[in-house]
Amino acid sequence: MRAALDRGNGGLKFLAASVSLFCFLGHGRAQTSAPAMPHISASSVSGQFVVIASQQISLLAGDPLFLTNADYVRLDPPLLAISAERVKKSVYQELEIDSAKPWRGQIFLAIHASRTPDEEVRVMSSRFDKGWTYRVELPDVVSRERLTRALVGVTLIEFANRRGGDRSAEIPPWLIDGLAEQLLAVNATGFILSAPTRVENNVTVRRIDSSERGWDRLAGAHRILQNNPPFTFEQLGWPTDDQLSGEDGGLYHASAQLFVSELTGLKNGPARLRSMLESLPDYYNWQIAFRHAFAAEFPNAVDIEKWWAVRTIVFAAMDIGPTWTAVASREKLDAILSVPVEYRSDSNNLPAHAEVSLQTIIRNFPDDRRTEILRSKTQDLQLAELRMAPQFASLTERYRQAIAAYLGEAPPPKIVLGGRNTVRSSKISGREALGRLDALDAERRTTEQTLDRITFPSQMPSLTGGKSNL
Repeated sequence: MRAALDRGNGGLKFLAASVSLFCFLGHGRAQTSAPAMPHISASSVSGQFVVIASQQISLLAGDPLFLTNADYVRLDPPLLAISAERVKKSVYQELEIDSAKPWRGQIFLAIHASRTPDEEVRVMSSRFDKGWTYRVELPDVVSRERLTRALVGVTLIEFANRRGGDRSAEIPPWLIDGLAEQLLAVNATGFILSAPTRVENNVTVRRIDSSERGWDRLAGAHRILQNNPPFTFEQLGWPTDDQLSGEDGGLYHASAQLFVSELTGLKNGPARLRSMLESLPDYYNWQIAFRHAFAAEFPNAVDIEKWWAVRTIVFAAMDIGPTWTAVASREKLDAILSVPVEYRSDSNNLPAHAEVSLQTIIRNFPDDRRTEILRSKTQDLQLAELRMAPQFASLTERYRQAIAAYLGEAPPPKIVLGGRNTVRSSKISGREALGRLDALDAERRTTEQTLDRITFPSQMPSLTGGKSNL
């Protein structure tokens, strides 16, 4: 018996059910057009994703139009298993989810012969005594965007339902689309793999059109939002099918991507999004879970609308330039916070070069020289803020605020991309400044350690079952 949730998502539908395993799989077979019995073709390296493929291949899979179109993927069971794991790892990276924790719900990816090029993808949840399982109905020829959104969506649902409650989580559409846009803006061909398109000298060959955009993930959203009013917070929660499918010129996707980027850029933003996801099964709508998770940032409902309105105005007006990757942001921030100095161990020796911290400048340098260096650093931090990756943008802003407060200078009235604007103009003592900088250094080390732990897979995982075309 199907229940709870049935909504369009631009060709992506989420369904919740409480049925037996036999009926669950049987329903999936009834939805496909393949006459042959499906069989398990591949399993991902973690065992969470199991690919079930029909023996029938659609006419679209051999159509030259789709063989040469990089926007479409020809699904192959082993490659789909790899793609699913890679999407999951990317989602975990964005939300800083601990990948060491075991998954709870198995995900079946069922491939059937495509009927039309724009056939919808169905994501179904099924409740059992020991938890939830999931099934994603996929045509064998599907767009990269639609496949990415389906894999992002089922990954988020599985994480949210891990406590095994009676109700399936309702994932806000802006979170699915925003995260999918973030992933697609980097390099979709790097984790969404397509089946080979031809054979040359007995070797299967597949086309890859790679576009590395990790340095300016919001560039596409910026182009759209410069000339179009973005969705309000309320509108983000109630998109139409046309908006979800991108038929509005990509305005909804751009708004969702910026919204997710801004939330993850807040202090503890990824942790708050995780908290929201984990509490979703406790509520009948995601808005309540969101307000509880972000209560410290937005005490009242109107606060989120005000914050979002300002963020979109500033984002649309600025020339953001290429955004640094997390690794590049880390290196840039390290360089800004280090001060090159020369010293002599003896009056007769040549000067030696070293780098010291801002705390050393505050403790040991004379007033004039100290003020000159710190003012220069606030300018460097201000210029770097707008290009920092989200996890370092808020840190960069707070370093600048701490130094400005020590100098007794009011910070300029600006809002930082990815960070929160908290202006404080009163002068603080050297001791308080040192305490703030030490605390920020500790937070920065924690962020860097998290970045070191979360690495994108450099090799394809091994597979069990099925035959690989690699």
